[in-house]
Amino acid sequence: MMDSNYFGITDTGRVRSNNEDTFIAEKIAGTALVLACVIDGVGGYAGGEVAAAIARATLLKRIDKPAADFLQLMRNAIIEANDQILKAKQEEKAHEDMACVLSIAVADLENNQFYYAHVGDTRLYLLRDNSLIKISKDQSFVGFLEDSGRLTEEQAMQHPKRNEINKALGFPGSITGHEDDIETGQSPFLPGDLILLCSDGLSDMVNRENITNILLQALTLEQKGSALVDMANANGGRDNITVVLVKNDKATFVHEALKPKSQPKKNKTVAPVSEATAPIIENVVSEPSVALTKASSKKQGKRLNPILVFMLFIVIAAIAYFFWTQSDTDIKSNPVPDSTAVQTTQAFKLQDTLDKLKGNILILDTTIFKSPILITEPIRINRDSLYLKAERNLVIKSDTGYKGQAFLISPGNKSTLLENFTFENFNDVSALQKKGVLLKNVQFIRTDIPAVNKK
Repeated sequence: MMDSNYFGITDTGRVRSNNEDTFIAEKIAGTALVLACVIDGVGGYAGGEVAAAIARATLLKRIDKPAADFLQLMRNAIIEANDQILKAKQEEKAHEDMACVLSIAVADLENNQFYYAHVGDTRLYLLRDNSLIKISKDQSFVGFLEDSGRLTEEQAMQHPKRNEINKALGFPGSITGHEDDIETGQSPFLPGDLILLCSDGLSDMVNRENITNILLQALTLEQKGSALVDMANANGGRDNITVVLVKNDKATFVHEALKPKSQPKKNKTVAPVSEATAPIIENVVSEPSVALTKASSKKQGKRLNPILVFMLFIVIAAIAYFFWTQSDTDIKSNPVPDSTAVQTTQAFKLQDTLDKLKGNILILDTTIFKSPILITEPIRINRDSLYLKAERNLVIKSDTGYKGQAFLISPGNKSTLLENFTFENFNDVSALQKKGVLLKNVQFIRTDIPAVNKK
């Protein structure tokens, strides 16, 4: 399925005899919203296909009338799909092992946002400014090792347990309604951004660099999707391959400096004078002229009093001095805000963003959050898990005189992964060294521990 700004494709691959993958790539009826989904069936011949088909039908049925809360809408649809698969397993003995994993995105192009939900090891990526960012987290043992930096991408792609998953629709007790069962979140979807959803048939066969290179080529979405499938097959095609692409194809708005319109010079017009009115006008003009000439001749006959001139000069100087001092006072009373005050507000903005986050993944746009973010009190992480990543390295810096921690992580937190940060001038970083806190591409500068770069 395709349109100018979305496209989906699935392929059996070179090894499998049947395709257990399916996808959705279409507009939600009556809206400008694009529904994109990749579903990867699990459970052997026929079973995986059945589970994937049940999930697809349920999602299309439940997400046909978007509500204000997209994330809850997708969660409810996934929970219902899970229930339907469990019910079908009980009715058909041959399908008792079937299940599926999926990634869903709803792209709101009008408001430049997308919302997503994810279960399993299908993936959701965002391409922005020539950089491919992995949004979803693999709910698998190998995926956790890769996301936490314990395995490189190449090692994860070759790991013998790469296909073992922790959660799936149809696994008994996997989808219980708990917040961590279904990963959800939202992100800005800016003009020029591209979303990629794919099954592990792509991500296990083509690394991120090669995926990025294809997505950056001057091709249509259909050509990009086909090229990704072709590369996965060229690398072995060990699994079914499914790709869905959605692009925000709106043009980036650029402000142009507009020159003020030049006003045409108005030519002064003189009303025609009739012979009857001419003598009257001549009299009106000529008489004041005579009076001015007489007055000027009288002034020329008198000399200016030097004392009056001196007093006038003193008055003018006093007035000028008064206005000069008032101007200087206004400037001093409205100083330009220093960079410290501006940067400190970013810490409050970061805290507010974390407090309002509905999922457990937050990707910080470094064009909005700019280095350094000055800390005057710790950023609080009040959730049981969090993946906090900056698109590019972001400096978190202790403000002058502040001796506390950068982050305060709640005791109930099970896991926190921080990626692409530099912590500067903190005397206490013990919160970042606790069990359950994972650091990826994190540096410490001028702290009480040696500089490190954990990857």
